[in-house]
Amino acid sequence: MAKQLLGKEVTAALNERIIANANALKEKGVIPTLCIIRVGENPSDISYEKGATKRCETLGVACKKIVLPENVDQDELLSTIKKVNKDDSVHGVLLFRPLPKHLNQAVIENALAAEKDVDCMTDLSMAGVFTGKQIGFPPCTPQACMEILDHYGIDCTGKKAVVIGRSLVVGKPAAMMLVKKNATVTICHTKTVDMPSVTKEADILIVAAGRAGVVGAEYVREGQTVIDVGINVNAEGKLCGDVDYAAVEPIVDAITPVPGGVGSVTTSVLVGHVVEAAMRKNA
Repeated sequence: MAKQLLGKEVTAALNERIIANANALKEKGVIPTLCIIRVGENPSDISYEKGATKRCETLGVACKKIVLPENVDQDELLSTIKKVNKDDSVHGVLLFRPLPKHLNQAVIENALAAEKDVDCMTDLSMAGVFTGKQIGFPPCTPQACMEILDHYGIDCTGKKAVVIGRSLVVGKPAAMMLVKKNATVTICHTKTVDMPSVTKEADILIVAAGRAGVVGAEYVREGQTVIDVGINVNAEGKLCGDVDYAAVEPIVDAITPVPGGVGSVTTSVLVGHVVEAAMRKNA
């Protein structure tokens, strides 16, 4: 039976550090502040916004919200981002994506100041992930994966790591972050030939395939740590990951559940980035 890598334990430890850092800033007269920019009324955006707002309140971080109509024009949105860039009271910005199709998302994303980019929206922030330089912040989801590995004492040095998925949201940055931890990394994707033979070689397997239950027993072996990034809804209407948990859990050494794994850590990572942004500015 595999050890469950529970997100709530990681979040509790992470929250302690965030609260301590936020309190230290407040002693200097600085209130770490997140600004959420939402375009339209997408239910998933609103749900994440509620969770982020609640987590901010719990951890002593202020949260401002700017809600723009679905049909907002590009100039108005760019003007909004420009104002937030200049607002010294705002340390981190979260802009929900994807944006409506009439907007040029690439231009809008890169209008944000990198030092306020707490979820790796800009090309500069992504460059920071790939170069190892402190430019912006890494995406919250792969950072949450690293927090889980760190919390449970899973040393990546010299280990073989495989990442399933090559998106800029999870796959590629996760691979770069594993390299920084001295792992030897392989990225698998839809064109990978005989993927199970590759994934079975891994000591650490991060799955961000975007398909429910795609990783089954034939992909894994004894001794592995499996981090499941996927969030899907199955035919019964229940949340599930990209890993077939029932098939994989009895084989591997350790695994994150869905729900209750990576996703539960992500919001605290976001708030932690806001506090870190405030610390960098007031160092």
